[in-house]
Amino acid sequence: MSTTTATRPHTTTSVSVSSAQPPRTYGGWRRTHGIGLFGLGAVATAVVLACVVLPLLALSTSVRAGLVVALPCALVAALTVARFDGAPLTDVVLRRGQFAWARMRGYTSLRSGVVVEHPSAWQLPGALATTRLLSVADGRGGQFGLVHDERTGMLTATLRCASSSTWLVDSDAADGWVASWHSWLASRGFDPLVAWVAVTVDTAPEPGSTLARNVASRLHPDAPADVLALVRELVLRSPAAAADVDTRVSITFDPSRAGERLPDLADRTAEVARALTGMEAALGECGVTVLGRASAGELAGTVRTAFDPASRGDVNALLDDALPSSSGVGTCPLLAWGEAGPVAAEDSWGTYRHDSGTSVSWAWHEAPRQQVTANVLTRLLSPGRFPRRVTLLFRPLPAGAAARVLESQVNAAAFRDAYRRSQGRDATARDVADRERAVAAAREEALGAGVVLVSLYVTTTVLDSDDKTTLAAAIADTEARADQSKVRLRRLWGSQALGFATTLPAGLHPAHVAGRVLA
Repeated sequence: MSTTTATRPHTTTSVSVSSAQPPRTYGGWRRTHGIGLFGLGAVATAVVLACVVLPLLALSTSVRAGLVVALPCALVAALTVARFDGAPLTDVVLRRGQFAWARMRGYTSLRSGVVVEHPSAWQLPGALATTRLLSVADGRGGQFGLVHDERTGMLTATLRCASSSTWLVDSDAADGWVASWHSWLASRGFDPLVAWVAVTVDTAPEPGSTLARNVASRLHPDAPADVLALVRELVLRSPAAAADVDTRVSITFDPSRAGERLPDLADRTAEVARALTGMEAALGECGVTVLGRASAGELAGTVRTAFDPASRGDVNALLDDALPSSSGVGTCPLLAWGEAGPVAAEDSWGTYRHDSGTSVSWAWHEAPRQQVTANVLTRLLSPGRFPRRVTLLFRPLPAGAAARVLESQVNAAAFRDAYRRSQGRDATARDVADRERAVAAAREEALGAGVVLVSLYVTTTVLDSDDKTTLAAAIADTEARADQSKVRLRRLWGSQALGFATTLPAGLHPAHVAGRVLA
């Protein structure tokens, strides 16, 4: 997983040099780097320095002792510095060992059942096991769903949105949407309740059941036979050319950071409901139409279709039938959180098999290095042959933390530059560009901009009835779309289950699960 920093609301823009104004571009993303040698972090650098100092100390005692200590130190230093596919070799070996141990203990397999009798029978797998679904009042006479993480106490609400295409409006309107989105993220940095925001675009081929059901209810029995035959043929052919697109904005709240103490769960959910009112109103200026807050049934249905893609049509039918009830809330007793998980799941090194589907997940390794336009992710987000979920995670930093993070990045860049000069080596073009971006980000933050930690996750799924050639085609399709979107993806080897769960509206952040979120 790679996390980058981005400043907001200031973005890099192109300057008009002629009467025809060129499209506005955006950039300035960079990976976070620590102070260390050879691109290593602080801990790895300390290990390498210790491997250099210890043989010298032993050599001062005797030559034999120096040689005995030098051999293991050289091996440790080589393993620390070596990289495989851009990742430290020690991390790869450690991850391999942890995955092998988890497989030996049976932690990578889930075998549930239709009839089971123990307290944890209906828990979701993996990192989702500590979550439960709540249905709470929204203060306006309705109900909406909240995912409660019982381990951390965090609450996640999801807003259903209908996005507008940047190709259907002029460039000024699209630039205004981007600026409004930056302002919306900037205001989240001043809200202590918000932990992070996840924007997910879920696309899949239309199963055809919704269209068939809607058309069948409108057919007149006395209509001409040839007309009925034509309409039914159109219904049969339409799913191949139609797509099911769902846009969600999931906001994760940390009630422990509230200004006043919230003693019980009811007070925390009420505070979240109040905070959501202003947020969803401001989202309307970001190029999306907020359709409402996702109900508990809709959240359970989303998770159910992710684990069992063959049930998409049935789940859509249940949700459509539930819409008229309870004042439009969409209560559906057949879609419960415990029943949304898979009956069986298998987490392998490079894939995740669950019920009727097999999924592959990626995280971005590097954001676009060049300036890009507002529609740079269009190819990655567009519907295709296979179900795909793309999630952008935004973690706004408070003002104090933002200043410390950017200052440490500037100091790290200066340290690496000084070390290269001491070694008589010239800085590469990428090193120069990285330092300039770090300094520019710190300058913009000093002028009032905020900082967001950004990461991107992609999951594509194929039906189990498909062969291995279809899975390879889905993988190639996703990676090709990412290349066209100027994004470098890295497959989540050994973490497929977590990558899969991250793209669901459950409020998971992989860095938080691993305990590596900046304080």
